Amino acid sequence: MFPLARSALSLSARGIQRIAARQSHHKTGPDFHDKYGNAILASGFVFCVSIWSYVLTQTGITWNFSPVGRVTPKEWKDQ
Repeated sequence: MFPLARSALSLSARGIQRIAARQSHHKTGPDFHDKYGNAILASGFVFCVSIWSYVLTQTGITWNFSPVGRVTPKEWKDQ
């Protein structure tokens, strides 16, 4: 193994060992996602459903559904 690669691997291994030791002594509480993640997800779902229900029922948008089977061609007029 090349000396440069060997030193890089040993440095990264030492860094990982330091991080693991630091995290084992540090007591962490719940972060933002643990506290509020499900509430934000549920409120976003409720917001999305309410907006789309309003759009579908109250705005009067013509949605241009497919005319296949409902439109018949007119006869040609020969002059």
